[in-house]
Amino acid sequence: MSTSDVPGRVDLLADGDGSVTLRVSGAWTLAHFATIERQMQPMRNTLGADFHLDLSALSALDTAGAGLLSLLLGPQRLCAVIATLPDLAPERRALLGTVGGAVSDILAYTPPGGDGLGFVELLAHLGRTSEAIWCQTRALLGFIGLVLETLARNLLRPRRWRMTALVAQLEQTTLDALPIVALLSLMVGAVIAFLGATVLSTYGASVFTVDLVSFAFLREFGVLLAAILLAGRTASAFTAQLGAMKSHEEIDALRTIGLDPIEVLVLPRVLALMLGLPMLTLIAMLAGVLGGAIVCVTVIGIPPAMFLSLFHADTPLSYFWVGMSKAPVLAFLIGIIGCLEGFKVTGSAESVGERTTSSVVQAIFVVILVDALAALFFMEMGW
Repeated sequence: MSTSDVPGRVDLLADGDGSVTLRVSGAWTLAHFATIERQMQPMRNTLGADFHLDLSALSALDTAGAGLLSLLLGPQRLCAVIATLPDLAPERRALLGTVGGAVSDILAYTPPGGDGLGFVELLAHLGRTSEAIWCQTRALLGFIGLVLETLARNLLRPRRWRMTALVAQLEQTTLDALPIVALLSLMVGAVIAFLGATVLSTYGASVFTVDLVSFAFLREFGVLLAAILLAGRTASAFTAQLGAMKSHEEIDALRTIGLDPIEVLVLPRVLALMLGLPMLTLIAMLAGVLGGAIVCVTVIGIPPAMFLSLFHADTPLSYFWVGMSKAPVLAFLIGIIGCLEGFKVTGSAESVGERTTSSVVQAIFVVILVDALAALFFMEMGW
């Protein structure tokens, strides 16, 4: 009988120094699944946390055997232990890591429905939600670091710049979004001017509507409206595009031929957003002020020359720079979230839809949160 035909087994061996070694041997394959499961069943509840894992006698391993190891050790502990084994073959390390992640997702899954939302169930739901938010935040920070590392590595290597992809993404994210951004900003500027004039006219201060429009759009609404529109329009497009590529295994094909998906797919999209959002912010500012000027001229009766004079006299240049300084940061976060959610697609059309929805919600939430924090910071600094 060859070593690959010997059923797998697991033994706890006491070392001379008092430590414990968990020795995995034999063939951990589907053919011996039942035998291995019966042999390891008593050990699952008695296995302590302090042990050394020995896989040197492991003759064969497939997905079924990796699943049994994941159940025996626990997915998180298995991933931590295999990271400390330098002699483990790369293909086995990849198999154990992939199966461990899948088992972790299965164990964390809670089927819909249940016995109701009692106090314990509510606490459990809050705990799972908090853990999911923490995992998502950690994944986002890790992905940001990965993108920045790739950007720094290629920054001084112009031959690796993908200018064609950058220009194509710039056209799709900026030029195609120009009409909707300008139209929406124009209407919102008119609404703000009309509401401001309605309130200020009570105190005979309708002329200050000009200051309200300039303050609102140069500091906040210009960049916020453009960013929210890009979060809904472009982040979802990034997720759908990368998700479709993931489900068709095109991203795996890129890795197979030696290309970095971050460099090929993510960097052109993120850089195009970082270049395009400041342009759209400028257009949104101009359109919003134009909408406010139309209302001031037609409703309040302020002459156009007077509107321009008040706008020039009462609007410091710092308003413009405060608004523009937020645009690259918000664009970077929108692009990162859209691409990250695209890489999370698992392969089905349903997963693409779920991740697309998630990217839009996360991007809009992050845009509003960062803009609010930036507004508080600039106000406290007196800028």
